[in-house]
Amino acid sequence: MTRVALIDDHESVRLGLEAALARTEATEVVFSGANVAAYLDWRRATVTTPADVVVLDLTLGDGTTVSENVDRVVRDGSSVIIHSVADRAAAVREALAAGAAGIVSKSSPTHEVLGAIRTVARGELLDNVEWASAVEGDRAFADAQLSTREREVLRLYAAGLPLKAVADRLGVAYSTAKENITRVRVKYVEVGRPAPTKVDLLRRAMEDGILHDAPDDAPTHG
Repeated sequence: MTRVALIDDHESVRLGLEAALARTEATEVVFSGANVAAYLDWRRATVTTPADVVVLDLTLGDGTTVSENVDRVVRDGSSVIIHSVADRAAAVREALAAGAAGIVSKSSPTHEVLGAIRTVARGELLDNVEWASAVEGDRAFADAQLSTREREVLRLYAAGLPLKAVADRLGVAYSTAKENITRVRVKYVEVGRPAPTKVDLLRRAMEDGILHDAPDDAPTHG
């Protein structure tokens, strides 16, 4: 059972999502409210565990910023999906940089929203058109200047292959593949985009469009 919290200052949006989620046996809406402060107050008052996934509106009417809202929810222990009309690319980028797992447009069919919740609940990031549109051409995502081989190794590794399998697929020694990943991490640190974990590397690969280079037989993450 995936525990979901809905945070949106438009009650009609929340009610629509609640109704859709209620029709699925795999999800439970544990909170529905207009802002992050109310959600965190509920958490403290009920002494309950964080929701698995928080579906968060990009802009709330309480004067908070998307960066602080995402940061507070992520630090509290939940994964965040931005649910928005996605017409402000800069704000979307801020949300992703703050740790959101992805974005789903409010114009998306309900089944796509539910699918996004399932994906994020599995610990995966969303890779969709809204994400790509938000980061495409953004100068804030400084180019790490990866070599062709480093991009190949990162693509396969971020897509879910163990490093030994990456080496086998590319016909190189395990030590060579490991060295490439180390160089990739160093290069991302140098441009202010550290990637200490495999999930971080997946995020960087998605931001830079590297996973979109994958051939048809490439493995999927998870």
